[in-house]
Amino acid sequence: MSAQQWGQRAQHSQRGKGGFAAAAGWVAAVAAGLAFVLGASPAVAVPPPPPNPSDSELEESKESARERANQVGKLTSQLAEAESKLTSLENEVARKLELANKARVDADEAADAAAQARRDAKRARESATTAGRAVDAAREETDEFVAGSYQQGSKMGSLSAYVTSKSPEEVLLRAQLIEAVSDKQLDALDELSTARVAKSNADAAARKAVEVAEEKKREAEQAKRAAREAYQAATDARASQEARAEELAEDRDSVQRQLYQAQRQVKGLENQRERYQDWLEAKREEEAQQAAAAAAQSGGSPAPEASAPASPSVETVISRAMSQLGVPYAWGGGNTQGPTYGIRDYGVADSYGDYNKIGFDCSGLMIYAFAGVTTLPHYSGYQYDSGRKVPLSQMRRGDMLFWGTAGIHHVALYLGNGMMIEAPQSGMHVRVTPVRYGDILPYAVRMIG
Repeated sequence: MSAQQWGQRAQHSQRGKGGFAAAAGWVAAVAAGLAFVLGASPAVAVPPPPPNPSDSELEESKESARERANQVGKLTSQLAEAESKLTSLENEVARKLELANKARVDADEAADAAAQARRDAKRARESATTAGRAVDAAREETDEFVAGSYQQGSKMGSLSAYVTSKSPEEVLLRAQLIEAVSDKQLDALDELSTARVAKSNADAAARKAVEVAEEKKREAEQAKRAAREAYQAATDARASQEARAEELAEDRDSVQRQLYQAQRQVKGLENQRERYQDWLEAKREEEAQQAAAAAAQSGGSPAPEASAPASPSVETVISRAMSQLGVPYAWGGGNTQGPTYGIRDYGVADSYGDYNKIGFDCSGLMIYAFAGVTTLPHYSGYQYDSGRKVPLSQMRRGDMLFWGTAGIHHVALYLGNGMMIEAPQSGMHVRVTPVRYGDILPYAVRMIG
């Protein structure tokens, strides 16, 4: 519309209800809208100039705008709720998958303990066999002595050995012989008793080792069943929640379309300008937040010290983690040597083919990063208890961060300046990203310093 046409419209408005003030207000609103759109952002199209409204039309437009504003508020609230549910569902699936990881680690440890117990039992049985041979040898020696004693008992084992002696010298000789034989008998009996005790102890040790082995075996089987149940729970949760997540996403898109429709249906330049002002205020707040985040990432407040190099050990840990940027996520993957094939979980990870990928999961990346410092277990819950806990307000470069207030399901390495490196989830890669504070635990874990 030309300036002349706008002037004619303004003159026409002077003759209608509301007078010159209404026309001037309308022109000012249009001018403000043009200045905003042309000078600031093309995100919202300039509405076409409306006809000169009557008082009743303006009132109806305001009422319609109020109704739509209420509707937009409700729809916006539903959208926020839908997105919150989506996040909760994803966190719950991740938590269950990490519990499956825990069960797998527990099963491996129980199996190792059972194997060690079986080795102990084998050694105990060998000791029992050796002791048994000693008992047999002692018994043979005792039997020989007893047999010899009975054979000579009529001459040496009674009073007749002295009575039937022909001379004092023979009596003395026979007494010395009886004493020597008695000592030998006692020695043989002592050896037999010692051998029997040794065999009994060896047998008891073997039985105890076998009992321990069986107990460890039962623990391993229980841990494996728990792992399987955790896998199945994760799979079932994902399957049942995936449909719900899709439904929520559709609801979100529907809400968004209704929101845009409500905005388009708002009548009256005054209300339109108010919407622009509301939007502009929100946009300025968003830009202020982005500027603050950018300042933090560039070394500014609130953590300027995080940009400075840490100790050599911390820098080595971070360097090892950063060397794996872009490596695929693979559930169960990663060790002290680097990325490994993932493992089957019979659920989400399998659907992404993690068992055919060489990569890391979140705790596997930490194992590799800290390999030169310490050995970490392949479960984020155990890693949370592996070092010194410090409040998030004191976190620094090289600390581990954890998520899952209802059960730990993720771990990442803090780089400073509000950034971290992580192996996020199936279908993604090792990446550097801003720290997420939703569902984060209130303490970081410090392994060095």
